[in-house]
Amino acid sequence: MVVYIEYAFLENALLDGLLLFLALRCMRLRVSGWRLALAAAVGGIESLLFPVLTLPAWCLYFVKFLGGALIAVVSCPTVALRPCLGLLSAFFLLTFALGGLLTAVSSFFGAELVEGRGFWIGRAPVALVLALAAVFFLAMAALIRLLHRKRAIGRAAVACIIEGVRTVKAKGFLDSGNLLTFRGEPVSVLTPVAALALFGGAARPVGRIMMRSAGGERSSPVFRAKRLTAGGRRIDGALFAVGEVGIPDHPVLLNASLWEGKHGHPEPVEDVAAKDTGN
Repeated sequence: MVVYIEYAFLENALLDGLLLFLALRCMRLRVSGWRLALAAAVGGIESLLFPVLTLPAWCLYFVKFLGGALIAVVSCPTVALRPCLGLLSAFFLLTFALGGLLTAVSSFFGAELVEGRGFWIGRAPVALVLALAAVFFLAMAALIRLLHRKRAIGRAAVACIIEGVRTVKAKGFLDSGNLLTFRGEPVSVLTPVAALALFGGAARPVGRIMMRSAGGERSSPVFRAKRLTAGGRRIDGALFAVGEVGIPDHPVLLNASLWEGKHGHPEPVEDVAAKDTGN
């Protein structure tokens, strides 16, 4: 079997670069282009050196672990211990996941694998490896974005009790992008279903505002509740506009100014703006 060094270097450097990028995004660390390129190059060099080392198999596993730790540390934008350990763990988990995927697909197509000195040796078309790596990268990137979004929503979620014509208990979302005001007072947003459950069909709005979001601009009625209890605070006479919140199981979009300085700055989910149109 002929091994072309330049191809082996480029393939392993590319795979290491993709895995490191995913690990950095998983840990929400800043991706530095030059650090990522340097770490990928180190990984490519290591892939050429490890097979020629004359060490016992158990020692090679340890050396490979140190090599993986080295490229993870090189790509890490901080020297703090906790982010580095998190990045290292994410990188190894992603590496094992991709390695397992490649092994499973190779076995499915009947490729033969031979256990060497701390390595699994086999033949696989470069195009197949890169195609699987690309699919793995896209799938993991989408999953990481989804998990980060769910985590951000969980951090900014607030249990609400709203007293109007009826009393409604619901999950609210504290949105730093919601700065709606009506005559100088902060306005939160309720979904139409939640507004109907809270105020009924006979409640009269105190006015209307124009709400602008990604879906366009439209006029929305504003209602005044008797009381809002959320996040350890009670706000008498809280205002609510009727609109689309866009977050599953969270029918209330709380106004950022109600909790300014108390809940930090959660990730913005929806940027909205409004202007008072009077009664």
